[in-house]
Amino acid sequence: MFIAMNRFRVLHGQEKRFEEVWLSRDIHLRDVPGFIGFHLVRGPEDEECTLYASHTVWASREGFEGWTKSEAFRDAHKNAGEHTGLYAGHPRFEGFEVLQTVS
Repeated sequence: MFIAMNRFRVLHGQEKRFEEVWLSRDIHLRDVPGFIGFHLVRGPEDEECTLYASHTVWASREGFEGWTKSEAFRDAHKNAGEHTGLYAGHPRFEGFEVLQTVS
C-alpha cells in the first residue's frame, strides 16, 4: 500500500472557510483504480496557523501516480487557485510506502 498526504497550514480565522471548501467539494476518488480510502484531519495549532492534512490510502504507489495523471485528478484540483488567503505557505506533500498494517 501507499499513503499520500498533503499537509496544510491554515491561517487562524480561516479554519471554517478551509473546512467548508474541503467538505463541500466533489469527490473524484471513489472510482479511481487502486483507491482505498480518504481522511481529512485537523491537527494542532501554533501561533500562526492550524495544521490540517488530507490522507489517501492506495493499493500501490502506481495507483496513486495513475490518479495524479487522470482526468479525475484534474477535475478535483481545477479550482485550487481560488482559495488564496487560507494558507501559511504552500501545501506540503508527503508519500509513504506502507511497511506494516495492524487491524
